Amino acid sequence: MAAPLLLLERLTADDHHVTVETLLTSHGWSRCGAGDWAVVLRSPTGDLAARISPFDPVAPYTARLFREAADTGQVPALHAYRTLEGGGVLTVMEYLDPADPDRAASFFVALEERRPEVAALARVIDRILLDARRDLPWCDEVDPNPANVMARSDGRLVLTDPFYADGTRLYGSLLTDATVVARTFPPDRRRHMFDLPLAESGPWDPVGREQMRAALAAADARLG
Repeated sequence: MAAPLLLLERLTADDHHVTVETLLTSHGWSRCGAGDWAVVLRSPTGDLAARISPFDPVAPYTARLFREAADTGQVPALHAYRTLEGGGVLTVMEYLDPADPDRAASFFVALEERRPEVAALARVIDRILLDARRDLPWCDEVDPNPANVMARSDGRLVLTDPFYADGTRLYGSLLTDATVVARTFPPDRRRHMFDLPLAESGPWDPVGREQMRAALAAADARLG
């Protein structure tokens, strides 16, 4: 195991997204990105990236993609995948650079058209997306954001994050029918679902967040 990965042996069942980030940063990992669902740290060796999320419904499907499509060379090399206390997720993969937006957009066009150069990857995506649609009411398509395609140092393009849960629908459903969320995610898998970084869309309104918390607690009570 590479030296930066040896830190993962220190993780316990009580570690959550905050303690994991603290552990990594105390050993030289540095934050290099943040989105709505997760923050990303780069290893001191520069060759690894750790994605840490308090709550990410599609993370298991993304990890499946990295494993099942590894032979294509068109997904990141997955070095570790750990579930954290309260439903958080730590994913450690190879570090990648941003791709040219036009090349990234063309990559998605190739996937949509099932061109030969990405056909094997497209088949894996289709298979996993079918399961995600079955399991998650908020995950029904691939996210064609060019930022989800990155590049290796040799210029080869890599698909990093094609699956997504529609956060607006997911969290909005807490105020319309919170039992859907309560049934889909047991309490121990969503303990930190209101701790998302929200670096792109901005923080929740505090009143609205408390209304969502209350609605979810009421749904849990109804379900017993």
